[in-house]
Amino acid sequence: MLWVVIACLPGLLAQTVFFGWGNVINVIWCIALALGAEAAILRMRDKPVGFFLRDNTAAVTGLLLGLALPPLLPWWVSAIAVFSAIIMAKQLYGGLGSNPFNPAMVGYALVLISFPVAMTTNWAVPGGLGNGAPGVLDTLAAIFSGQQTAVDAYTMATPLDVYKHDIGARIAAEVRQHPSFGNGIAKGWEWVNLAFLAGGIGLIYLRIISWHIPVSFVAALALMSLAFGSNPDQYAPLSLHLLAGGTMLGAFFIATDPVSAATSHQGKLIYGAGIGILIYLIRTWGSYPDAVAFAVLLMNFAVPFIDHYTPPRTYGHKKPKRGIAPRT
Repeated sequence: MLWVVIACLPGLLAQTVFFGWGNVINVIWCIALALGAEAAILRMRDKPVGFFLRDNTAAVTGLLLGLALPPLLPWWVSAIAVFSAIIMAKQLYGGLGSNPFNPAMVGYALVLISFPVAMTTNWAVPGGLGNGAPGVLDTLAAIFSGQQTAVDAYTMATPLDVYKHDIGARIAAEVRQHPSFGNGIAKGWEWVNLAFLAGGIGLIYLRIISWHIPVSFVAALALMSLAFGSNPDQYAPLSLHLLAGGTMLGAFFIATDPVSAATSHQGKLIYGAGIGILIYLIRTWGSYPDAVAFAVLLMNFAVPFIDHYTPPRTYGHKKPKRGIAPRT
């Protein structure tokens, strides 16, 4: 888990450089809440607090939420997301190893559905620390005291959100005039995704995660985009799907959760591909512009089925035992 934290640092650095201090503050806040909530529930369950906190899984849940939530989100919305993730999605199922769903995505999806305005209007304008982004004090005021007036000029929708809602009435060249796109794919977002990609490749190199889920995730999303979205005047282009929103964070750090993901190599390929396909379907024809959380949770539902039909070959046998065994 410590290697996962380290691998996330390039992405957090890129978020800070392009979008200001919001994500750093959110990460610290969410990790503190996650550790506190986990400790409280462990104490109530009469479990050794220090022993379980040292596995760092609660810290990673807080980290992922801090990275995924809007950087200027009010503190209480982040708190609801963290408490939902740790208490409802993890500890009420029995703790680490017993949760069927990704805790961070449960918390994220809950606040996205419950507080859609807060979750869609608190994304920072891509500018950077040296280009007039709100300072630490203004960001703290916006998050913890609700003083939005200091940062109203620094908030806007994400590139995926802008493209999804504007492309129906305009052509792609007009939509890309929005300041969230800048002169590149999606101003700032492409560098954030590339930073998470670099961190994810590092995890694969260190064998902390395997390549199966991230590769099938990205490949399925790319194939869906090439098959159905080749016209940028109708649908978001492939570059936007890959390098805007939470694609690389989702592929390497969220979908690879060792508890809620599929276990066999073949199962991981199916699981990752299912997430990529669902992300494209929801982004293109659904109501949500990013959809990583919903795609991951929907495939979490399918993991028992996938694992049942894709077990690895048992040592000493020629082929794996799959399917439902006939009654004798």
